[in-house]
Amino acid sequence: MQIIENILLFIQNQVLGMRWLNDSIGYVLELIGIDITTRIGGSIQFFVYDVIKILLLLSILIFIISYIQSYFSPERTKRILGKYKGIFANTLGALLGTVTPFCSCSSIPLFIGFTNAGLPLGVTFSFLISSPLVDLGAFILLVSIFGFEIALIYVVVGLILAIVGGTLIDKLKLDNYVEDYVHQITSINIEEPNLSKKDRIEYAKEQTFQTVRKVLVYVLIGVGIGALIHNWIPQEFIQRILGSENPFSVIIATLVGLPMYADIFGTIPIAEALFVKGVGVGTILSFMMAVTALSLPSIIMLRKAVKPKLLIIFVGIVTVGIIIIGYLFNALQFMFI
Repeated sequence: MQIIENILLFIQNQVLGMRWLNDSIGYVLELIGIDITTRIGGSIQFFVYDVIKILLLLSILIFIISYIQSYFSPERTKRILGKYKGIFANTLGALLGTVTPFCSCSSIPLFIGFTNAGLPLGVTFSFLISSPLVDLGAFILLVSIFGFEIALIYVVVGLILAIVGGTLIDKLKLDNYVEDYVHQITSINIEEPNLSKKDRIEYAKEQTFQTVRKVLVYVLIGVGIGALIHNWIPQEFIQRILGSENPFSVIIATLVGLPMYADIFGTIPIAEALFVKGVGVGTILSFMMAVTALSLPSIIMLRKAVKPKLLIIFVGIVTVGIIIIGYLFNALQFMFI
């Protein structure tokens, strides 16, 4: 058992966490005369290390995810989801969201397409919640920071949130609160090409390049904020606002995340810095979930497809779910760390 634990720790710290890279960057910075024990030096080390680590992991993971995604075109996804009903359909919608990794804004056109194709509203919302929230990339990057147990539980509760959220919306019978034009869009069934292995690899390469280029700015901003938190903001200040002593820390983190826009890769460095400062895992994950699933731009885009009542119910269900998950994680944190 101890051998397995050591192997998992090695994978977490050296393979995924790339601690060797952090040490190497620190060594190089000291060689050129930068003292990494100072705030400026520590910020430079944090920034360079996190940018390289995230972009390297991101490139590998997006390639793998995109290769898998080549088997799940929108047309095929529609056909798969259209075969089932009830909570099983919601579960399938949430699971398919994990292999079609989109940010919240780019998930909305698919949501419109699925709704127009006649899929149950609850199923499309399960997909809409899980797609930006839970995927292989999120899991691997969370493992590099929090370990396997917390990363796995994050994926599970993310799926549960998507399934429960979609099921509640389905039970409330809110189909009439989708904007009329969504149902009037002409749906065209495009015959899927029979892609060869080489075609799928080329597709994965192209998606990797496009995705990295698209998220690069968010990664840089996120790492910059992380470096600021890590080296410049006193731990006492952060603990006072987001620490376990503040009973409203999860709510604050969720509300702070709502107006922001980034995918999960941009929130990882912020999460890492907050974790080092002693912020509870539940508080951190609530922030990450709010940013990725309920960003203000995605809410504005969704409003164009659904009426205010449905939008308010969707935001309310997901927000309450995120807050509950945050408090549960904080309460059970001692079991995992």
